[in-house]
Amino acid sequence: MRIVYHLGAHCTDEDRLVRCLLKNRAVLAEQGIIVPSPTRYRKLMRNAAVGLRGESASAETQALILDQIMEEAEAERLILSWDSFLSFPAWVMQGSLYDFAGQRINAFTSIFPDIEAEFHLGIRNPATFLPALREKVSGKGHEDILASSDPMAVRWSAVVEQILELNPGVSLTVWCDEETPLIWPEVLQAVSGHAPGTELVDDDEILSMIMADIGMARMKAYCAEHPPQSVLQRRRIVTAFLERFARPDRVEVEIDIPGWNADYVAELTRRYLEDVERIRIMDGVTFLEA
Repeated sequence: MRIVYHLGAHCTDEDRLVRCLLKNRAVLAEQGIIVPSPTRYRKLMRNAAVGLRGESASAETQALILDQIMEEAEAERLILSWDSFLSFPAWVMQGSLYDFAGQRINAFTSIFPDIEAEFHLGIRNPATFLPALREKVSGKGHEDILASSDPMAVRWSAVVEQILELNPGVSLTVWCDEETPLIWPEVLQAVSGHAPGTELVDDDEILSMIMADIGMARMKAYCAEHPPQSVLQRRRIVTAFLERFARPDRVEVEIDIPGWNADYVAELTRRYLEDVERIRIMDGVTFLEA
């Protein structure tokens, strides 16, 4: 068995991936892919990791926890999804970005030291990620996450390096949240590992969030008459319909942070794109791109 950890990050997926896989749990189960409800493992694994204090769980403890997570007797892949595997939201910017991500993930995988692990992570431009995270955290009464941090110093590549260094040999798949509407089927397949050609229901939630209803209807009708013959062709079709039917209020992000003018946002974005290129060529990283 292999345990697949979908790590978020915060303000990217918002549980859409696990919701889609849960809707398809029956067809996935036929392929040995088990998708338990997050309520079965998030609090359980947090408490187990704290209790172990960095030590590896015994075979007996592993079996007991697995029995609480999954009802099935066996599985090829067990999908666990939680953006707080990396950190709780209020702690994301304490120190550098996700300063203890590698240690936290190692603590969670130590619950199942005898089971092969696999990691998946969506990253986001700090120019939109930090305002979204700030709003998320401030809404729960915490202090401003940007009060004592330097947005220009945010590097996802440092997070990735830390994950790889402290979890050697574990495969890590990374993608940019901005490209998710174009690569969503590939993201779902990468995480679940389902067989090519598997039809998933409700796998268009990402597109439906940013495309007008009439556009979605016309795109589905077009694809029914002209089924895409390749991933590239499907992306071209999606791009064409988005150019015509995208909802401006969903694709254009307003940034209201004191001192963040257009030049500041552009510089954050430039540094992010450079950082993405660093990640793309890292050993141990599989990079999904449009």
